[in-house]
Amino acid sequence: MGKKVKNKDLAQRLGVSSTLVSLVLNNKADQHGIRKDTQEKVLALARQMGYFDLLKERNEISPVEEKPGVIGMIVPSLHDPFIYEITPFLQKAFASIGVGFSIMTKDPDDGRYNRLVGAFRKFYSGLILVGEAADDYTIRSLRATGYPFVLLEKSVKMLRLNTVCTDISEGSQRVVDHIEKLGYKNILIATDKNSINKDKPVIEFLKSAIDRKEGISKPVLVEFDQLITGSEINPAQIEKYLRPPHRAEIIIVLHAELVYQIMSLLRKKKLRVPQDIALISMEEGIGFDLMFSPVTCIRKPLTGMALKVANMIWTEVKNSGKSKYKRQVNITPELVIRNSCGTI
Repeated sequence: MGKKVKNKDLAQRLGVSSTLVSLVLNNKADQHGIRKDTQEKVLALARQMGYFDLLKERNEISPVEEKPGVIGMIVPSLHDPFIYEITPFLQKAFASIGVGFSIMTKDPDDGRYNRLVGAFRKFYSGLILVGEAADDYTIRSLRATGYPFVLLEKSVKMLRLNTVCTDISEGSQRVVDHIEKLGYKNILIATDKNSINKDKPVIEFLKSAIDRKEGISKPVLVEFDQLITGSEINPAQIEKYLRPPHRAEIIIVLHAELVYQIMSLLRKKKLRVPQDIALISMEEGIGFDLMFSPVTCIRKPLTGMALKVANMIWTEVKNSGKSKYKRQVNITPELVIRNSCGTI
């Protein structure tokens, strides 16, 4: 049998009174007006310290309805660097409250997925839907059954849902502000045709931020043909922007995967980064700091996002998907400045 977890231990760790902890653990918090977020913190720490496990060992039933289980995360693709970058932070966040964590991929071409939506309750206590995995059908189906879920890196303007996103508006502004400091005038924005629809918001934010800067020309948008991993860019799509009269001074690349291919093309053209043309990525990629010209990029706030998502979904699970308040959280990203954009 493990060491007994006392109310005063929880109270000391949280900086609250033992009486408050006792009220929460005895399911009397609502009667005494204790805030929901405070109740959640007490229960999360109690779970982390093994309070509920000890009750089970003694065959005692907790007055507080416990909602253990597994949280599932549905992702559109495992090839997205964001997925395997944030996963360790999510695992750590859920482990701290004693909840399991599992990932599954949504295949848009697999007709069986829609039939699985109704069965999620059997496997998961709640769900995190990432990006395009949060399609209209899935959201409607989960809302109709009051199922606990949170959207990550996806916002839905017409519905009030729990969402956690990178603040792409602030990220775009930071990129453009830095470009202005560097003195670049001619900007090329690079994406690919497969991603252009989901890229529209960040493109508009970048264009709007550029429009507000005097002396910077209207940016050129290049949509590369759909690329397969390991394939090369068709030089004809960008060549005219690498020489006068349209020569770009800096390229803003919207996706990390595209950075490697653009850097490879520039090397073949014997163009040096940043001496001949500078480059900034709107996503961080693996090994950006180790490349021949380390890449300046926007870094998503992974730790903050993971903690917010974990707290939100746990609140939803505790309230069976019927929480009174739905929160839309946008977290400001960091601009990591490296050699690829030149120096001020």
